[in-house]
Amino acid sequence: MAIWNPWHGCHKISAGCQNCYVYRRDAAIGKDASVVTKTGSFDLPLKRDRQKQYKLSPAGGTVFTCMTSDFFLEEADEWRAECWQMIKARPDLSFAIITKRIHRFMDCIPQDWGEGYPNVSVYCTAENQAMADERLPIYLTLPIRHKYICHEPLLGPVDIEPYLASGQIGYVLCGGESGDAARPCHYEWILSVREQCMKHQVPFHFKQTGAVFIKEGKTYHIPRKYQESQAARAGIDYEGSSDPSIGNPKQPKSEEKIQEEEMDREEWLSTDLFERIRRSPFRSRFQLKAADKRYVQEKGMEVIRSHAGDLVRQRLAPAHIPNDGKQTPMKGHPVFLAQHACGCCCRGCLEKWHGIPAGTPLTEEQQAYIVDTLMTWIGRQMEET
Repeated sequence: MAIWNPWHGCHKISAGCQNCYVYRRDAAIGKDASVVTKTGSFDLPLKRDRQKQYKLSPAGGTVFTCMTSDFFLEEADEWRAECWQMIKARPDLSFAIITKRIHRFMDCIPQDWGEGYPNVSVYCTAENQAMADERLPIYLTLPIRHKYICHEPLLGPVDIEPYLASGQIGYVLCGGESGDAARPCHYEWILSVREQCMKHQVPFHFKQTGAVFIKEGKTYHIPRKYQESQAARAGIDYEGSSDPSIGNPKQPKSEEKIQEEEMDREEWLSTDLFERIRRSPFRSRFQLKAADKRYVQEKGMEVIRSHAGDLVRQRLAPAHIPNDGKQTPMKGHPVFLAQHACGCCCRGCLEKWHGIPAGTPLTEEQQAYIVDTLMTWIGRQMEET
């Protein structure tokens, strides 16, 4: 993860600002956090090292933007246009913007924004129900390609089902509050958000416990350095699924499941796979980004095919896989994206989408078929501009 802070400082606008990193850090050094100043890292996306290489590279992961302020802050209006130009000049990077000021979004975008820059994701924060109901209805009306919800800090129980049901939210992050004056985060609040995400098949991440964490009536005071690791130990992250039988058994049937039931199983499987992918809201959202395409171009299709063969043999071919359903990351390699897009990410999906039964080892012919399918999808993606 990379961080780009073009400016620093902001003023409080909600309960979520009370104990934020900016105010804690500046208070410790006697500085006024409400004073907004341009930083020396303002032009970081365009800076190069001595070898003339960009200091920020795709290998560094998502570039989280304005973490010591707010990208849509009023005091930064005069600088923002230049930032948009830098973001547009680096389509190889993925920029993430977390904001409490989603109400200012339309006043702050560039003229060529259109439906959104493909390399920009916007996280709308909602620390409690009041902020969720104030910000998220606005958020759903905005032209943003990648919409994510950030409940960090989570200061109370929240019901976001109406917003998840829109189908626009691609990811939800939860976490408690850190700092000396941290307010408590209840584990039951976290689990409730997770259940809502599972119901609507939206990926969920429990980032950190916060400093004061309450579970089953017991209060835990957790040092900052352990808050993320303790959250990870809970093991409740959810990667999302197109199969309503995974996660919450009471959740409504997905659109693709309804389509499947409108025809018999044999007819559904005989329909062209890529036509079925096109119909699926979940499968069709996977696309190769510019960085993925460059990786394929650099390695060559034969090397990528070799990678696909290794991944299929190691992660799909065994009859019994201890972490089946979780063995394929949602990003990190073009083949991973192809697996999710083509329903080849786990044995359950292989059975559902390709009629290959679970519980028995994959034959060499089946493995070759899967690799051919993945490479066909990657090839089609590479042909798209």
